[in-house]
Parts: sequence; C-alpha cells; structure tokens
Amino acid sequence: MTTTKTTRAKEGEGREETVGGAANRDDGLFELKAHCLCQTHRFTSQVPRSSIPLEAVYCHCTSCRHVTGSLYSTYVIWRGDVSEIKSRSRSQPQSRCLKRYKFSERLAILFCGVCSTTMFWEKRVDDDDHGGNGDGGDGVIYGVFTGVLANVDISGLVRISDHVFLDDTVDGGAVPWLCDSNHNSSDRPPRLWRGQRHQSEELPVELHNMTLDESAPAPDASEDSTPQTEIPIRCHCGGVNLILRPSIADFAAAAARGDELPWFVDPASHKSRASFDACDSCRLWSGSDIYYWTFVLLRHLSFPDTHSPTSQTLYPCEIFPSSSLALKDAVSAIPEKRDPRWGTLTFYESSPDVQRYSCSRCSACVFYAVDDRPEMVDLAIGLLDTNAGQGDRVRAEDLLAWEYGGNVPW
Repeated sequence: MTTTKTTRAKEGEGREETVGGAANRDDGLFELKAHCLCQTHRFTSQVPRSSIPLEAVYCHCTSCRHVTGSLYSTYVIWRGDVSEIKSRSRSQPQSRCLKRYKFSERLAILFCGVCSTTMFWEKRVDDDDHGGNGDGGDGVIYGVFTGVLANVDISGLVRISDHVFLDDTVDGGAVPWLCDSNHNSSDRPPRLWRGQRHQSEELPVELHNMTLDESAPAPDASEDSTPQTEIPIRCHCGGVNLILRPSIADFAAAAARGDELPWFVDPASHKSRASFDACDSCRLWSGSDIYYWTFVLLRHLSFPDTHSPTSQTLYPCEIFPSSSLALKDAVSAIPEKRDPRWGTLTFYESSPDVQRYSCSRCSACVFYAVDDRPEMVDLAIGLLDTNAGQGDRVRAEDLLAWEYGGNVPW
C-alpha cells in the first residue's frame, strides 16, 4: 500500500487579486509573495534584493508547537508595506478578513478564515524592541510564517539565524535534522538558545547533533517504565481536546498472531512511523516549511472522557467515528446536532476527497484525511502531550518510529 500523498488542486485558485500590483522592474528590488492554501489571501511587498537571505527564527516553544501542530514555528519579518495586512485583519466582510487569535498579551496570530492557513503574527513592541522592519506604525510589527512564502524559485531566500526555546523540547526536537539546512559551508550554523535569543543561555552548536539533556536520554522501550495509556491531543487554545490511545501493544499482538500490520507501523518496534512532509499543500496550509505527521487508526482516538454527553440531544456519534467519512459528517453537523466535544475542530476540503482539520479559533492543524484511507488520519505531532506535566519529549520516540537519514517522502 502506498504512503505517497498526492499534491491536489486547490479550491479557489486565482480567486483573489494579488495585492501590490505588478513586480517592480528595478533590478534592486524583488517581489516577496505570500498566500494561503485556498488563495483567498495573497500579499506582495517590494523588497531590496540586498535583504536576501531573509533571517528566520525557528521557535521550539511548547506554545508554538500547539498553535501550529508542527515541531516549531518559523518566521521572518515582513518587509515593506504592511497596510494591506492591517486592513485584512480588521476589515469586513468576514470572508475577506484574516482571523485574529490572541496568542499572548503582546502577540496575535493572523490566519485565513477559509482554509485556516497561519500567515502572520502581529506584535506590539516598545520603541527599542526593533529596528523598523515590518513596522506597521502604532508600535506594531509583523512577521510572516515562512511556509506561506511563494518565492520558491529564489535560491537561498531564507537563512535560519536562531533556534529559540530549545529547553521546551527536552530532546532537542527537530534541531538535529536542521543542522545543515542553510546549505552553505561558509555560513555559520544557526545559534541555539535555551530560551529567548540574547536573553537566555546560548548552547554550543554541537547540540545540533544530540539530545539537549544528555542526562535524560529519550526513553527506551526496554526500560521498566509504565507506558502512557492516554496521550492528550490539544491545540493552543484548548478548543481541540482529544485522546490518542497508543497502539504499540495491539500491533505487537497482531504481529505475534501473524496478522498483516498497517503500512505505517514499524515492523521491528510496532510503533507508528513519524514522517517529514515538504509538499506545497501542507506547507501552505500550516505555515511551516516542513511538517511532521504520524499516522493513526481512528479507532485509537477518543474524547477525553468515555461517557456520553449529559445532554439529551441525540448526536450523530456517541463514540469517536471509526471512518474518515463519519468524522467528516460529525464535525460538519448543524449546531443543534453537533456533539459539543468536537469543540473548535473544523475542516477545509482542499479537494473533493481531502479534508484538512484544524482549530477554528487558534488555527492549529490537527488531522489530514483522505477518502481512500477511511480507517485512518494523519495526526499533527506537535499537538501530542507526551509525558504530560513531566516535560514533553517532542520527538516522542517512546511512541513514534523516526526514519533518521531517510528522505522526505512528500
């Protein structure tokens, strides 16, 4: 059975005009472009070529993982005119408006209300917090998530300058895979910081290739430890709150019986495979340049409690749906029939047979579902609360099988 994800046509392609007009012919400028998956929102800015490469910060904090579903968020300052961003984030009608999520006291996330693509952040700053880049006036600056940048034909457009809040990952997260991502031996490796850059301890660059805390290595399946039987799946705002029941024991028992295992199960460890995804569709949807998925059978997902709702309303499903078609029907049910345990979960159909599930309030990506795989979904790894309350190991290697050194399959 194939594991290939097909890149599909986007609904609404070309529906909206490009902001900013034709590209400037001056060789000293280029047109920086950004758009969401459905292309309802398209932005351009005239940017000096001398600004290439754009310096990107990769944030590995727990909050960024849960607001994107990825292992980190990644952004550059949006250079040039920001008036259209400001207008779209505050204008009407709603279909033309970028939705706003209050991420923190000083920072808001701006995302598409149609496809949920995370596009920009808006930050209130003091006069000494920035040097004018991305300045929207009124003490506000804007950053763009690098996954929505459309200038893929410009080599070396983005360079990683810093990885921040690495302490939140415990195991280093995706940093070991990004150590040579700048692709130029003359460039210094990105700087590594335990917390905020220039305000926390800087780590040696050698940690690109190892676990952050060598005294707390990733758990080994042979160790005498109690496995986590319920793993929370939560977005940043808490509107999506589900449970994954790990299936390693089930798959091990199936293998012992001689049953055929699902294609996404590692035959040696019986863990679900974890995968890198660099397809354009997932990049544009999530705002992350590389996305990280694992694969789960729907029968291994559930609501946080095992009891039926106390309401007398008859919902389409009293238990978690066992097929992607039933999941689609349950989430899209009219308000009077919709189970409140679905919270803020919504979906966008990027093609007739594909559903991309996300949080309608904070924009976190949750599931990828396709009709010809009705028994399963792809699950965003960044939403997993492994070892909740004890410090999440972001790679979740006691649960997932990563193919180190392998190729990005999509």
